[in-house]
Amino acid sequence: MDTQLFSHQTLSTQTSSPSFTLAVAPAKVIRGSGVLSGAVAEIARLGSRPLIVTGKHIATVQQMQPLLEAQQLHPAQASYGADCCEASLKSLKKAAKEHKADAIVGVGGGKALDTAKLVAHQLELPVVTIPTSAATCAAWSALSNVYSPEGAFLYDVALSRCPDLLILDYDLIQTAPQRTLVAGIGDAIAKWYEASVSSGHLQQTLIIAAVQQARVLRDILLQKSTVALQQSGSEVWQEVVDATVLLAGVIGGLGGAQCRTVAAHAVHNGLTHVSGHSSIHGEKVAYGILVQLRLEETIQGNQLAATARQQLLKFYAEIGLPQKLADLGLGNITLSELQTAAEIALAPNSDIHRLPFKVALEQLMAAMVSTTAPTDSRDSTSRVLTRGIDEVEE
Repeated sequence: MDTQLFSHQTLSTQTSSPSFTLAVAPAKVIRGSGVLSGAVAEIARLGSRPLIVTGKHIATVQQMQPLLEAQQLHPAQASYGADCCEASLKSLKKAAKEHKADAIVGVGGGKALDTAKLVAHQLELPVVTIPTSAATCAAWSALSNVYSPEGAFLYDVALSRCPDLLILDYDLIQTAPQRTLVAGIGDAIAKWYEASVSSGHLQQTLIIAAVQQARVLRDILLQKSTVALQQSGSEVWQEVVDATVLLAGVIGGLGGAQCRTVAAHAVHNGLTHVSGHSSIHGEKVAYGILVQLRLEETIQGNQLAATARQQLLKFYAEIGLPQKLADLGLGNITLSELQTAAEIALAPNSDIHRLPFKVALEQLMAAMVSTTAPTDSRDSTSRVLTRGIDEVEE
């Protein structure tokens, strides 16, 4: 899947200037069952001394080692640790320079791939992403999230381009725990709920395309996820994997940041400061969608949002996505911790401000503890906090 149409530029939606650039997709995508062994030759086109950045996926790297050596490559391996954090980035850049690396290969989940992409960006080297789960679209995107060593979100970095090569091997993805695909469904389906509220009214051609692709993505996931999870490795399972890893990335590439993240991801970012590693990215984002819809429902009086929330609650119950804080391991969250998460979600540079209305701290905290509220409780925002977290989240 070569994508030369839009050149090697990056998309910025932060300016109204008629001159802007695009980073829509990886230069090449290779996908299929058992494609990893054959795709190694494509890595050789990018460099002869790759640094392989990974975490727990030593077996995959060991499997690749003789294949790389057969292409006369001289690989080295380095672990990114627990998170894409500044200490890891510093260590990996040192390792790359010591190895005289001329390419970076990321093997693993979203944080491994974000780390590999950012190291390659900082060293101006080509990068290959090999996802080992379908939990995010990190293998596709021109973006890396940076966390603290404890797992708290700090900031994101827009990269100069998408990866030079993405290798999506279904056999490799199938070895991941099913929880990762469920989380990927939660992360991907957020694209519709975030893009539609932030960008559904805009008239730019590519943003219209991104929003409509987000609608298609949502429909695919609502229609196929349950069966896909029951039939791992099947054709419908592969279609859902394509949706979470590839199509979700297309939307961010076409629409830019404002189509990629709004309140659902902002809530995720806040929760990382109180939850650590107790839940994974897509699970927190999925919960964040319910919070966003609750805000639309209580602040705007939006009954479509109320209906959408009830639809998602049913869908989440079917596939195992979290519906409330307790499902994220935060059943005993204190009021102070809740306030901390909400304050971070409302920081001045937060994506939550892409909502078409202002959100007060008390309103966000109320929404965070009432994601499973019945639809007739639209006017309950002011009394949610006084009733207490345990009473609201049963």
